[in-house]
Amino acid sequence: MDEKKNPLFDQLQEKTNVNQQDLFNLANSVSNTDLSKEENIRQLIHQVSQLANVPVSKEKEDELVKAISNKDVPMDFASLAKLFQQKK
Repeated sequence: MDEKKNPLFDQLQEKTNVNQQDLFNLANSVSNTDLSKEENIRQLIHQVSQLANVPVSKEKEDELVKAISNKDVPMDFASLAKLFQQKK
């Protein structure tokens, strides 16, 4: 499948204003990150926040860290893709 014509990436770019290459770069960095460490999770949250140009409050960051640490958030691409497709 041609990645440039993938409707999922079009939806992600439309909703987040983040281009496909930046998403691939982020996904690549996440795949090499140990998300069992709180420091790494916080760094990831900051990266996503900067990439999407959306500020994240300390309270929201703490909630996200807790959710990711408790594995309440799916971390595989297939599950995340389903979440985005459901919110049409």
